[in-house]
Amino acid sequence: MTMLTTPTQIEGARLLTLRSMLMLEMIGMKRSRAPSAYSMLKTMGFKGTRGQVLAELDAVRKELIGKE
Repeated sequence: MTMLTTPTQIEGARLLTLRSMLMLEMIGMKRSRAPSAYSMLKTMGFKGTRGQVLAELDAVRKELIGKE
C-alpha cells in the first residue's frame, strides 16, 4: 500500500483527482451541490477553457507519474 505523507504528494493526488473530475464534467456529468472541478481549478490558478486546463493537467500528470 502506498501512503501519501508529504504535502507535495497530497497536492499531486488532489490534482490527479480534479483532472478525473474535469474529464467527467466534459462528457456531461455534474456535481450536485459542490463547486465544479473546473471552478476549483480556476481558483488554483489554472487559466483557459476546460480543454486547455485539461491539457495543462495532462502535463502535470505526465510529470508526476511519468506515463501517458
